Amino acid sequence: MKIVIVGCGRVGSMLANMLSSEGHEISIIDKNPLSFARLGKSFKGDAIEGSGFDKKILEKAGIERSDAFASVTNGDNTNIVSALVAKRKYRVPIVITRIYDPARAEIYRRLGLTTISSTTWGATTIKDMILHPGLLEKITLGSGEAKIIEVTALHQLIGHSIAELSIPSEISVIAIIRAGKAFIPTAGTRLEEGDILYIVVLSSASPKLKKMLEVA
Repeated sequence: MKIVIVGCGRVGSMLANMLSSEGHEISIIDKNPLSFARLGKSFKGDAIEGSGFDKKILEKAGIERSDAFASVTNGDNTNIVSALVAKRKYRVPIVITRIYDPARAEIYRRLGLTTISSTTWGATTIKDMILHPGLLEKITLGSGEAKIIEVTALHQLIGHSIAELSIPSEISVIAIIRAGKAFIPTAGTRLEEGDILYIVVLSSASPKLKKMLEVA
């Protein structure tokens, strides 16, 4: 994939290095040329000095043929403007932007942007790790309306059926990994110790799922 990243801070540089090591074509943009020192020696992409919403800079980075775009600077306004330019002017298929202020995230989702709020994500993840050990959010779908959750079957779930963890149109167990092998369960499949469940759930139904996991 051709991927353009705006922001070469800790997140942006790590993302660029990871994607580059997997063979993707990466261009990373930052106003501060010293930030490129964070890129690893194995980084094979382009490091471009400039603004993430400057059209000349974006086109130099190859935005017109990019498959994905991520704006991960330390400024919400820069991230949003860059993402909107990528999405609306250049019609990049995948546009993701980092947001620090969780109160603004929903507004940007309504603009059709996929947003990652490190503040909300971090607090929610830690809370879930404390209150719901074994539960881990893996993928957010659409603009946050649904997500895929990974759940390790702890003692309270052993012997219970998949039907007990399902609500039509809201919660569905889509796969189980058992002894290292994945399979698609039926409603009657009973959980065994060590099972790893992948559950798709509407965000609005997350409280229901957590309650089911507690009392199952």
